[in-house]
Amino acid sequence: MSHSVVVGIDGSEQSTAAAAWAAAEADRSGRSLRMIHVGGPEDGRPLRPEGVDDGLPSAVLSVRDRIAAVLPGLGLSCERIPGSPAHALAAAGAREGLIVLGSRGLGGFTGLLVGSVGLRVAADALCPVVLVRADADGEAAGAGDVVVGVQGDRPCAEVLAFAFEQAARRGVSLRVLESRSLPAGPYVTKAPVDQPEIRGALAEAELVRLQDALARWRDKFPQVRVEAEVTSRHAGGALVDASRGASLVVLGRRTPGRQVGVSRLGSVAHAVLHHAHSPVAVVPHD
Repeated sequence: MSHSVVVGIDGSEQSTAAAAWAAAEADRSGRSLRMIHVGGPEDGRPLRPEGVDDGLPSAVLSVRDRIAAVLPGLGLSCERIPGSPAHALAAAGAREGLIVLGSRGLGGFTGLLVGSVGLRVAADALCPVVLVRADADGEAAGAGDVVVGVQGDRPCAEVLAFAFEQAARRGVSLRVLESRSLPAGPYVTKAPVDQPEIRGALAEAELVRLQDALARWRDKFPQVRVEAEVTSRHAGGALVDASRGASLVVLGRRTPGRQVGVSRLGSVAHAVLHHAHSPVAVVPHD
C-alpha cells in the first residue's frame, strides 16, 4: 500500500495511545506513519516550515522519537498544519485512507470515549476513522479478536473488507455480530408447536442467512476464523459488551446524499463510540 496512516497528535495521553496504535497498524500493513499536529498562529506560536522541529510542541516530538526508536524501519513524518482540527484531519485522511485519533471525555462523564473533534471526524471523513482510548497505564486497550457489527440482509462490502483485513493482519478471529428483532408471536401453526421452539427456529434461520452472507468473505480470507452471532439485544449494548478484550470494533457509517455532520452517526455508533472498551473503527459506505 502506498498510503500512510494518519494520526492526530497533541502530546496528550490519549493521542499518545492513538499514535502507538497507528504506528503498529502502519507497521502491520507496510505503510508509513504520518503524524499531524493541528495548530496555527492563533495558538501563540508562529507556523514553521514543514519538518522544522521547533514548530512542534516538545511533547509531540517526544512521542515521535519514541516511535522511531521502537520501529526504526518505519517510514515516519511529523508535521504541524493550520486550521480546524476536525477539518484538517478529515482532509488529510481523505488523501491517505485511514485516520487514527485519541479519545476525549465529554464534560464530567469520564466513561465516555470521544469528544466533539473525534465525533466530527468520524462523521465527516471519507475514509475509515479509528478512535483509540488509553487505559489506566496510558496504553491502547484490547489485544483480542476483531468484532464487526453488520446487517445480514444488507452486508456492506466496505465494512466487511475492513474487518476481515484487520483480523487477517493480526492473526485473530473475527466475531460478526448482528442484532435482529424476532417477531414476538403468538405463532399460528397447523400442528401444536411450542412458541419457544418456533422462536428458536426463526433465530436459527437468521443465523443461516448471516452465514450465507459471509460465505464469499470466508473464501477470500480463509486464514480468518469467523464466529457469527445473531442476537435479539440492542446492537449498541451488544457491541459494547463484545468490545471487552477485543482488539478492535468495526462499525459502518452511511453517507446518504448531502447530509453532513454528526447526524451521520446513528444511535448505535454513538453508543459504541462513547462506551466501548476497545478501539473503534468507523467505516463510511454508501
